[in-house]
Amino acid sequence: MTQPPPAEIGDDLQDVDTPALMIDLDAFEANVAKLGKTVADFGVRLRAHSKTHKCPEIALRQIAAGAVGICCQKVGEAEAMVAGGVPDVLITNQIWGEKKLKRLAALAHEARVGVLVDDAQNVADLGHAARDAGVSLDVYVEIDVGAGRCGIEPGAPAVTLANAVTEQDGLRFAGLQAYHGSAQHIRTANERGAAIGAACDRVRETLSAMEDAGINVPIVTGAGTGSFHFEAASGLYQEMQCGSYIFMDADYAQNMDQRGDPFTEFRHSLYVLVTVMSATKPGRAVVDAGHKALGNDQGMPWVADIPGARYQGPSDDHGTLILDDAARGVLLGEKIRLIPGHCDPTVNLYDWFVVVQGGRVVDLWEISARGAIR
Repeated sequence: MTQPPPAEIGDDLQDVDTPALMIDLDAFEANVAKLGKTVADFGVRLRAHSKTHKCPEIALRQIAAGAVGICCQKVGEAEAMVAGGVPDVLITNQIWGEKKLKRLAALAHEARVGVLVDDAQNVADLGHAARDAGVSLDVYVEIDVGAGRCGIEPGAPAVTLANAVTEQDGLRFAGLQAYHGSAQHIRTANERGAAIGAACDRVRETLSAMEDAGINVPIVTGAGTGSFHFEAASGLYQEMQCGSYIFMDADYAQNMDQRGDPFTEFRHSLYVLVTVMSATKPGRAVVDAGHKALGNDQGMPWVADIPGARYQGPSDDHGTLILDDAARGVLLGEKIRLIPGHCDPTVNLYDWFVVVQGGRVVDLWEISARGAIR
């Protein structure tokens, strides 16, 4: 059951019920505009990844700012996006199982829908589902460019699979998926660049093999917030799949740019607003947000409003702030902003974004794909 919003439009920040997932609207809009201009300057296009936000309102704002469509990871996410008015979705995943394939094909009656493959049987199953539904699906062959997760080997194996796609009525070979997920969080720019350089070698090998086989590759799509500069500059990619740039969690903020400085191209715009609920011990305070309110798989959140404070030791519904000698004191009932360690799983814990500007709530955006894990 969707929970009611933790605030009303017009509320002061101090009136928001907590824990609440909060967007700083000015920082969010600056991030959206910044990436839109940057990819346009590179001469490539953006297909923003919605697994970060799971919110059709945000997807539509990204499209209004120039994105050609959005990415999803799951059929359920795509269903929520299409229901919210998004006209073009690419599921950057392999979809297996008759039920899921029927749902996927049904979506193509309402929007342009793409999906990834790395197996010939999956191609045949997709073709069957598309024909049964009377639709056409865009199919991208995913190649493993170094992450060691999904994706067929580059070169000749990818050619064989692309040919299998073209032989299926109801399927369109739309291009290559070449995403190096683990490279996004390599801290130094030189090491990230080396990882993407190796990925580009695999893309180049595959494009050459496709050309030799007489197969046109309309699009090479991939890249992410941590690496897109490298893919965009390669001349091999036409489409960027960045997602976290809109929020910039604490983990991404630990990446370094080419000068060795912290990665500050985008601003923090996503916070978990919490309340100080106990302060019985010197140098410590307890807030009302633990594992159930924060995605901590990539590290603890940062405390935005108290220099010298750190968050540690979460339990299910409690978190402890450690206040060093330089940190100011806190008040019982005080509202404090935390910058999540990992934005994607944090978002999946909430039903609403509380959108704030100038210290007041200006909008409420439903996270309608929350929990869409199938």
